[in-house]
Amino acid sequence: MSLQRDFQTITPFEVCAPAQQRIPFVFNSPHSGNYYPRAFLQQSRLSPHDIRQSEDCYVDELFAMAVPLGAPLLRAHFPRAYLDVNREPFELDPKMFNEPVPSHANIRSTRVAGGLGTIAKIVGEGQDIYKSRLPLCEALDRIETIYKPYHHVLGQLLSDTRAQFGYAVLVDCHSMPSGMDMADNAGQNGITGRPDFIIGDRFGRSCSDALSWAAIELLQNMGYNVAHNKPYAGGYITEHYGRPHRDFHALQIEVNRALYVDENSLECLPSFAGLCRDLTQFMADLTALPDYVFLQKPQAAE
Repeated sequence: MSLQRDFQTITPFEVCAPAQQRIPFVFNSPHSGNYYPRAFLQQSRLSPHDIRQSEDCYVDELFAMAVPLGAPLLRAHFPRAYLDVNREPFELDPKMFNEPVPSHANIRSTRVAGGLGTIAKIVGEGQDIYKSRLPLCEALDRIETIYKPYHHVLGQLLSDTRAQFGYAVLVDCHSMPSGMDMADNAGQNGITGRPDFIIGDRFGRSCSDALSWAAIELLQNMGYNVAHNKPYAGGYITEHYGRPHRDFHALQIEVNRALYVDENSLECLPSFAGLCRDLTQFMADLTALPDYVFLQKPQAAE
C-alpha cells in the first residue's frame, strides 16, 4: 500500500506501452491499484490492511510481460475500494450520500444492491468502508476526474488498435478470492472444487467463441483448472467494450489469488514467479492466434 495526499501528486492510472504496438491486443488491470489517499483512509472505519480486501493485488505485475510482447497495458493506481471503473459511471447507492444522487444514476442494479457500485460501500465479506455518509460532490469528483478519463483512454487504445490491425482484443485482468467454490457448478468443463482461472465472455456475447475456448484450452494444457463464465462472466468493461460484430473482442480473466499471494498478509508467495512465467507463455500463445479466430462472429446475440 502507498499513501498519497490525493491524485494530484501521482497519476491515477498509466498506460505501459511498447515503443511500437505489434499485436492487436490491449491488456487492462482496473483493480490492482494500491495508492490510497490519506483523506480516503480517514473516512474509512477499516484498517489500512482490511480495506485492501477488494484489491487485485499484483495483477498488473502478473500481466506486465504483455508490454514486451507488443501490447499496451492500462493499469490503475487508484484502488477499487475508492472507485470502481468496472461499473457503469453512475451506479450509486443513494443511502451512501448526504445529498440526492443525480436522476440519471442507476440506483437499482444488482451491483449497487450488493454494495459494489461505482463508489463501493463494502469490501470483502460485507465490511462497510465508510464511517458516515459522503458528500455527493466527492463521488462526482472521482467520476469526473478519474473514471471518465480512464475510460476515454481505454476506448482510445481499442479504437487505435482496430484502426491499425482491423480488429482489437481487450483482455481484462482480475483476481478472485480462493474461497470461491464451484460446488454449485459441478461438471462445468469437468471442473469441481476451486478453479485456478475463470474465463468470462458475457456468455458468448463479448468475443468470438473460438477466442474463449482457445484461452481455456491454453490454460488447461498448462495443468490449470479453468471454468467458463461461472460465477464471473465479465463486468461492465467486458460488456461495454466487447462488440465482436464491430471487431472489438473482450475477454475477462480471473486468477485465483491462492496461486500467488498470501491472502492474509497480502505478500507474494514463492509461486509468484512461476505463475508469471506461465502467464507470459499464455499471453504469447493467445496473441499468436491466427486472424480467423477473431473474424468469427459469436453465436450468441450481441
